[in-house]
Amino acid sequence: MGLGGTTLQTLKLAPIPPPSFSSSFRSVFKPFSQTFLCRHSRRQRLPLPPPFFVRGLSAPAAQATATAAPKETSPDEKGVKQQWKAAIDFKWIRDNKDAVAANIEKRNSNANLELVLELYHKMLNLQKLIVTHRKQEVERLRGERNVVANKMKGKLEPSERQKLIDEGKNLKEGLLSLEEDLLKLTDELQQEAQRIPNMTHPDVPIGGEDFSTIIKMVGSPREFSFPVKDHLQLGKELDLFDFDAASEVSGSKFYYLKNEAVLLEMALINWTLVEVMKRGFTPLTTPEIVRSSIVEKCGFQPRGANTQVYSIEDSDQCLIGTAEIPVGGIHMDSILAASLLPLKYVAVSHCFRTEAGAAGTASRGLYRVHQFSKLEMFILCRPEESDFYHEELIRIEEDLFSSLGLHYKTLDMASGDLGAPAYRKFDIEAWMPGLARYGEISSASNCTDYQSRRLGIRFRSTEPALTNPKKGKSNLAPPQFVHTLNATACAVPRMIVCILENNQQEDGSVIIPESLRPLMGGLESIYPKPR
Repeated sequence: MGLGGTTLQTLKLAPIPPPSFSSSFRSVFKPFSQTFLCRHSRRQRLPLPPPFFVRGLSAPAAQATATAAPKETSPDEKGVKQQWKAAIDFKWIRDNKDAVAANIEKRNSNANLELVLELYHKMLNLQKLIVTHRKQEVERLRGERNVVANKMKGKLEPSERQKLIDEGKNLKEGLLSLEEDLLKLTDELQQEAQRIPNMTHPDVPIGGEDFSTIIKMVGSPREFSFPVKDHLQLGKELDLFDFDAASEVSGSKFYYLKNEAVLLEMALINWTLVEVMKRGFTPLTTPEIVRSSIVEKCGFQPRGANTQVYSIEDSDQCLIGTAEIPVGGIHMDSILAASLLPLKYVAVSHCFRTEAGAAGTASRGLYRVHQFSKLEMFILCRPEESDFYHEELIRIEEDLFSSLGLHYKTLDMASGDLGAPAYRKFDIEAWMPGLARYGEISSASNCTDYQSRRLGIRFRSTEPALTNPKKGKSNLAPPQFVHTLNATACAVPRMIVCILENNQQEDGSVIIPESLRPLMGGLESIYPKPR
């Protein structure tokens, strides 16, 4: 992704040969041998089963989805940056007004449905006027053609010629004015409509965060026979963190990891990556700076007083708060082959969050920081399969946390805590004895087509839809929007908090979970350092 509004550069993931590991581990890398084709690639393409997906839309396809996101242009090209457009189904919103209004209310959204419908009605009327003016323009051109024919037959009166010229000029000016009004109205409609949140799963509890329901509880809080220390005290005695030096270098809520804490972070990343890859996920590292428009299309607000997003001054770029954002952008403005779905990714990245409004003892230490490492799972699938893959993501998270010996609970989050993109969201909270409370360690969301309608990600079946298509018409099925899902595989700092606080011993040491020991050189425990 380029700088300051420059043209979006092509991302090409080349097939990567598997490393010389065992055959069982080699199979983990199989997804790379069948990757995908990217737009505008000038290099010779490798032979792959056709077609995986099409980048960009043909003119008819683009016209068929009139609200698809346009290509971004730089300020130098058009003077004003063109606003992207989501493929919002305004007719469906109008026809289901009561359901949409109820959904906005139960999600505590500030969307203005009445204004959206008013703007939509105005847009339809303007479109009708433009059609009328274009018909009049056609009639005028026919009249000019008749003028030429009459001229060949005899002399045309100058006043009649001037009348035709004036009529044509007025029609052109009127049409241009209407089209400019339509562009402004469409931008305003998009801006308001994009505030409307996703619809809500019928089983989601209604209310704020306190109304979220526990659907599973694994294990129980450990009982200690000695005074419990929090991760900050343990980190100081074990010489694992340095918040003071980081504060001088970068500011509050930054940290240095030291000694075994570094090994623990690397072990968590590598262990989680391999475990998730075994479930058929393709590993990625991602850009950590993205365009603001990509952040918006994924349902996050890059600007505003309470934003969690770091924006880069004098540019259209932001730091990512989650790898969900750059992974979602990989297939932007694409039509995927249905045979390719589901696409499953696990991405490793640093994440950056302003944590606006976060303060107090509940957020101290590693629990809430500005920069951290995280592994994120992301799935693109058919609409009818998204509930199934949502459950799969939850199972993967629960398996990972159980393998680390954590006591946790899984919650079905209430409607007021879903955010704009999620149709349904499950959070997992682990017991943190040093903080004496449960803390969120993961979240798994089914965003249905909320993000794909903004990112322009669709799929098309290769099976013919029509047995006897009309002449000049394709017999392929029309493209549909994919469903997207995301889930946290490992938020490293909070996982370190859980391991240190739950595995602390009376002698001040901390036991390393067995699954991580091979990745820490066989280290079984972390011991206090001699003073």
